[in-house]
Amino acid sequence: MPKKKSELYEWIKTIIVALAIAFIVRTFIITPIVVDGASMEPTLQEDNRMIVTKIGEPKRFDIVVFHAPDGRQYIKRVIGLPGDKIEYKDDVLYINGKVYKEPYLEKFKKEISAGTLTGSFTLKETAVDADTVPKGHLFVLGDNRRYSKDSRGIGAIPMEKIIGTTKLVFYPEIKIIKD
Repeated sequence: MPKKKSELYEWIKTIIVALAIAFIVRTFIITPIVVDGASMEPTLQEDNRMIVTKIGEPKRFDIVVFHAPDGRQYIKRVIGLPGDKIEYKDDVLYINGKVYKEPYLEKFKKEISAGTLTGSFTLKETAVDADTVPKGHLFVLGDNRRYSKDSRGIGAIPMEKIIGTTKLVFYPEIKIIKD
């Protein structure tokens, strides 16, 4: 009988350690997320399953997941970093007066029959209502610019609301998102 108790104890201990490791990894390192909506099309599709990395600071053009003001989690692309002056003119992105290409939008832009994908605006004309992205905040946009609820309407995103960055879709097919 003592051997069975010892074996049961070892199994319980192993399960507790495994659950503790899973909790730590999910809380502090990575977590899965499901894409809900079309605001990141064509880059991400509804119901894609992704891994969010919680380590490191987001960089320009990274895809981030954050807690939005409405309490939901949003997935968007980082366009502006703290101190950046952002402007769109004739579907061209200007950051601090310099033109930036957005290769992830090229295919989508070619498919548009009329008008532009991203309407012209300055940062001052958005919900940010400032000349530059505030300190400790990010300016984010969805890739499906015509149908995205993003920093143009909800303002700059505080860094403490950022859950993490994501580049790996694991369902329905495995793919790495490239900038």
